[in-house]
Amino acid sequence: MSRSTTPDTSTPPARAADRHDLIRVQGVRENNLKDISVEIPKRRLTVFTGVSGSGKSSLVFDTIAAESQRLINETYSAFVQGFMPTLARPEADVLDGLTTAIIVDQQRIGADPRSTVGTSTDANAMLRILFSRLGRPHIGSPNAYSFNVPSVRASGAVTVERGDARTVKQTYSRTGGMCPHCEGRGTVTDIDLGQLYDDSKSIAEGAFTIPGWKSDSWWTVRIYAESGFLDPNKPIREFTEREMRDFLHREPTKVKVEGVNLTYEGLIPKLRKSMLSKDREAMQPHIRAFVDRAVTFTACPECDGTRLSEGARSSKIRGLSIADACALQIDDLADWVRGLDEPSVAPLLTTLQRTLDSFTEIGLGYLSLDRPSGTLSGGEAQRVKMIRHLGSSLTDVTYVFDEPTVGLHPHDIQRMNDLLLRLRDKGNTVLVVEHKPETIAIADHVVDLGPGAGTEGGTVCFEGTVEGLRTGGTLTGRHFDDRAALKETVRKPTGTLPIRGADRHNLHDVDVDVPLGVLVVVTGVAGSGKSSLVHGSIPAGEGVVSVDQSPIRGSRRSNPATYTGLLEPIRKAFAKANGVKPGLFSANSEGACPNCNGAGVVYTDLAMMAGVATTCEECEGRRFDASVLEYHLGGRDISEVLAMSVAEAEEFFAAGPARTPAAHKVLTRLADVGLGYLGLGQPLTTLSGGERQRLKLATHMADKGGVHVLDEPTTGLHLADVEQLLGLLDRLVDAGKSVIVIEHHQAVMAHADWIIDLGPGAGHDGGRVVFEGTPADLVADRSTLTGEHLAAYVGG
Repeated sequence: MSRSTTPDTSTPPARAADRHDLIRVQGVRENNLKDISVEIPKRRLTVFTGVSGSGKSSLVFDTIAAESQRLINETYSAFVQGFMPTLARPEADVLDGLTTAIIVDQQRIGADPRSTVGTSTDANAMLRILFSRLGRPHIGSPNAYSFNVPSVRASGAVTVERGDARTVKQTYSRTGGMCPHCEGRGTVTDIDLGQLYDDSKSIAEGAFTIPGWKSDSWWTVRIYAESGFLDPNKPIREFTEREMRDFLHREPTKVKVEGVNLTYEGLIPKLRKSMLSKDREAMQPHIRAFVDRAVTFTACPECDGTRLSEGARSSKIRGLSIADACALQIDDLADWVRGLDEPSVAPLLTTLQRTLDSFTEIGLGYLSLDRPSGTLSGGEAQRVKMIRHLGSSLTDVTYVFDEPTVGLHPHDIQRMNDLLLRLRDKGNTVLVVEHKPETIAIADHVVDLGPGAGTEGGTVCFEGTVEGLRTGGTLTGRHFDDRAALKETVRKPTGTLPIRGADRHNLHDVDVDVPLGVLVVVTGVAGSGKSSLVHGSIPAGEGVVSVDQSPIRGSRRSNPATYTGLLEPIRKAFAKANGVKPGLFSANSEGACPNCNGAGVVYTDLAMMAGVATTCEECEGRRFDASVLEYHLGGRDISEVLAMSVAEAEEFFAAGPARTPAAHKVLTRLADVGLGYLGLGQPLTTLSGGERQRLKLATHMADKGGVHVLDEPTTGLHLADVEQLLGLLDRLVDAGKSVIVIEHHQAVMAHADWIIDLGPGAGHDGGRVVFEGTPADLVADRSTLTGEHLAAYVGG
């Protein structure tokens, strides 16, 4: 018996759940935000724009994403929360309609020596399983192919206390893939002893040439001179074999020097702990120069830099070991995996294939899995983090991106835009902080913050569509369709810097002459070899000042005044004006408030709950002892000076009783790079990525050198700030400097005197110079991808 059915054409009743289609944010006061309120549509692509420092990251990352993560963390037990980072609730009245946030930011992937592209994306984990199943000869479990797992063998007696206690003889072994010589690092350090001491002298005669090692220091020279293991009056070259071993390699040993118990240790392990274990960027310049002279890193001779043991390298699939597979360019590795037809591991091959194809899809097919993750740029690191989300089945998630187009050639930006739209079309909310007009143009909704930066920003200037932004009259809207024009005349070079036979990474024996005395832009698609050519082939010696994308290191006590060296002349000026010691005017030294130790706030740890920071009652957040604030310079105390903006301080130290030429020079450089709004005492941890790079640029502008190398200085710059950057580059060249810029921004290309374009593709498809000449010639030629995009940009 059949039954006919009539389709129900009535409108289904509206559900209460269907009304939750907005993320509502009201009364936000995080960092410089001024009690702002916005409504962000869900399952749409929203782009946040505004000048650097206007409050974009404070709204998106420090408020919306932070609260989402905090609420998720609270769903775990108190025990689990004790192992998780504690997050305070953002300063906001209402945060409603939030969904799970996945943050894809520009934070570098940990630069641990054993961290690689493969380990950070799980591609290595799948390869290890594949080789443990198919590799011949078979050497063991997946651990046998891991350079993070050492081989272990042990035997002994174990007493089992259960009922009648009994002793059991046991043996234990585990086969790991770690190279025993370099311990999975791939490199070994070689210390040049000639840089540590003069072996023709005795210790008593001052043989040590290590910075800071003074003859009267108990912890360094005197412990060697008076340890009893060495003859301090004998030249080091005359030491016996035993004396030399004790001098260089002795294990930590307790000794007594003039009645004081100290620990004696061989010179090499002592230096490894005291100097070589520190991050290079965090070292003082003279220590960094010493380490660069004294230490060389060479590929491990036993594993040839592969990090893997001999056993792991001997096991192969179709002629390739796991070391060979990880060294392949990822798009080549994907083709190799695609050719494996093994039904027994079919699900594994499918997942591995999808992961490797995601690299190519996102424009990173030129990488290899054995590339150390610490060598990735901020943009590359962000795209590597995206890999695991591209094939995700999750929907109704909020994805938060921080300038995903950083480091991308105009040719690659369209591909990134497609990925953002695909994430949105799967039913996700996509929030993007961005400056590039190509990405702003695809937004469903735009939130423009400003109008200025720092204290002059923090308000919502516009909310709506891209067309509304264009006609809205805001700074972003006015500059949205700006296009730099080609220069009518270009400067003539004063000489050339020849590069011959450059073959670092993917470069193919490149010969090129870099003009000097002009503005040179080195460009090309991501992975074409720009950084390898500039940073790897231009000797970073005398006369070359390099400002790269490495992050600024600094605690919450660090600020622009301490980082740039500005505080030093200010302290001396205060000391001279008041007849006291300069140390009094440092919140990290004698002048610190005793209650908060110069932090300005008192931190209370509440275990698994967010810690509480309260303003210090003694100094009221000014960080200095009350007696120090009685000393004045030009009518201001030191806390009032540190509360000034760069622009205010520049005027303050320019003339009158506070005139300090050394401080004024530094402040002028900070203003030149567009940081006039920044507070002198503002913690470095609150600065945006673009602000940090420009702070570094301002610091290096003082370096004496004829050649300045800049790595994507437009990173984090608003459309309106690019013009100011071009003016700064012109001033550097007009002052007699040679400026070499690695850049993708068409405005900088158009403004160049000379362009060197690398390509034609990425990885082994790049590494060649495909064009040399003026921007006008590149536009007229249009023979490269860069030429096509630059021609479209300038309307040529």
